[in-house]
Amino acid sequence: MSKTRLLLFGVTVIALMSFTERNGKFSPGQAQTGMLSDTTEQKNTGDKAQASSSTTTETKNTNLQNANLEAGFKDLFVMTGNNGVKLNSRAVSFVQDYMEKNNRKLESMKSWGRPYFNMIDGVLARYGLPRELKYLAVIESELKPTAVSWVGAVGPWQLMPGTARVLGLKVNRRIDERVDYYKSTHAAAKYLKDLYNEFGDWLLVIAAYNGGPGNVYSAIRKSGSRNFWNLQYYLPAETRMHVKKFIGTHYIFEGQGGLTTLTKQEATEQLGASSILLRPLTKDEIDNAESRNISGKYHSSIIAKNVLMDIEAFNRYNPEFDRLMANSSVYELKLPSEKMALFVANKYNILNESVQLLLSGGSTETSPAPRAVASTDKKK
Repeated sequence: MSKTRLLLFGVTVIALMSFTERNGKFSPGQAQTGMLSDTTEQKNTGDKAQASSSTTTETKNTNLQNANLEAGFKDLFVMTGNNGVKLNSRAVSFVQDYMEKNNRKLESMKSWGRPYFNMIDGVLARYGLPRELKYLAVIESELKPTAVSWVGAVGPWQLMPGTARVLGLKVNRRIDERVDYYKSTHAAAKYLKDLYNEFGDWLLVIAAYNGGPGNVYSAIRKSGSRNFWNLQYYLPAETRMHVKKFIGTHYIFEGQGGLTTLTKQEATEQLGASSILLRPLTKDEIDNAESRNISGKYHSSIIAKNVLMDIEAFNRYNPEFDRLMANSSVYELKLPSEKMALFVANKYNILNESVQLLLSGGSTETSPAPRAVASTDKKK
């Protein structure tokens, strides 16, 4: 081959390589992952193209991945959950950061804390309170009965001495019932009921639980609003963050928001007015009721039928009975005295009929979720 022909051949090869690279005939992924090309010419082209295109491609891929992650976080908070609850946009940034930092620790608590959560669920249900309020104990003390704050609050619910005494707990040199899970949970439930009676808004209740009702009323007066998101910066920083920590904890444990992560207005708009209030037992009803610990596969509809109560009335005395009964070995059943007498007289038949319903595939989730309440006690 003459020199002229050889030179012409070389120029032609270079031109073809340039054209192939410009028109996308080469895939950078092949060279980067070591995949073999069909021809030597393709491999050589890939080797040359890699240096000029791999950096740009990697940058684009990284940017795309970051954008997808950001979109995922955005969708998690902006879009509503399965229950229709939407997170307030002013909480998104905090809740996102909180979940990233605390998810692993709180996920482990789901397992070791289950016995405590089951007990707390039962007590909260007795008072007609949303069971999600148990997450207050998580952010107050991490469920530690020996927790002590710098201001002297003690126990899983971090009750102050004076408040604990008002709520019926013994606090003296010999005994401190604030460290008793069961008794302190009853005391906290009483206080939460009273706070809801005062504010009618769960975010304000959580703020008042931490900082006291006085600080909340002061923030309402200064801001001219009863909406937490409008008055939050008139609250002490610790109290403001406490509410947001509760919301973040709720999202970790529940995977979505709920009644207790919403303002009163948000709850009405997103869940409807009928879903907010559950008529609590009156003082006379409480005074005339009896309680008895039961165990076994009892079902609410079977008990209600045998003691001649409609299911709505039964659920007022025993909110979320079926769910709590399924997750606990012992349940404290509450009924009007005359109905309790019927239960005791027929309990074996009731248990047998309940088991038969379960075996036949009958529903075990008929009780509505507990909602808001009214009461007359205090805490901090």
